[in-house]
Amino acid sequence: MLTGTDPAFCAGLDLAEIASGRLDLVEVARLDADPWQTLQELTTPTVAAVNGPAVTGGLELVLCCDLAIASEQARFADTHARVGIHPSGGLSVLLPRYVGLRQALGMSLTGRFVAAEEAATMGLVNAVVPHDQLAATTTEVVEAIAGTDAIVLGELLATYRALSGVPLEEALRTERDRGRGLIVDTEAVEARRQAVIERGRSLRGE
Repeated sequence: MLTGTDPAFCAGLDLAEIASGRLDLVEVARLDADPWQTLQELTTPTVAAVNGPAVTGGLELVLCCDLAIASEQARFADTHARVGIHPSGGLSVLLPRYVGLRQALGMSLTGRFVAAEEAATMGLVNAVVPHDQLAATTTEVVEAIAGTDAIVLGELLATYRALSGVPLEEALRTERDRGRGLIVDTEAVEARRQAVIERGRSLRGE
């Protein structure tokens, strides 16, 4: 089970760290130790318990899990294009597989937020539950998975992945290569980060 600390699931990379140069994405790629790739390569089923906003890299964490249960307070958005960073955690591969190409492009090209109920309708999450029932519901799902035949479960998961369009490993590798191959303009990231903050304030009427 993968979850975050209330009130948010995960907002993704720290844009301030990237803009300042303290977080070097080239160095992260060289170390080959990002959490998205780790999730992608796990052979054990994973379930995301999405307790709040899951944005950009946070959305990728949800997508990298095999199942996702969302709190009614969850929201989802892909703001890669808005902040000026190409995805490399699986988004361009996995999002269209779950919600379809049109819906995926609608999220990625505009950066719009999707509420929990809409996410369920789109196929982005398996279910939406009251916030105070999220942990218990997700635990029930995990226990149900744990009660199956471990050998068959692993093979079934591998079969699903192998039969889903372009082989998953190849598609994820292509996205990583493209995303890591782009040089990040840190000044532009900082300017876009400030614009995102201002946009959020205006939407809240501040």
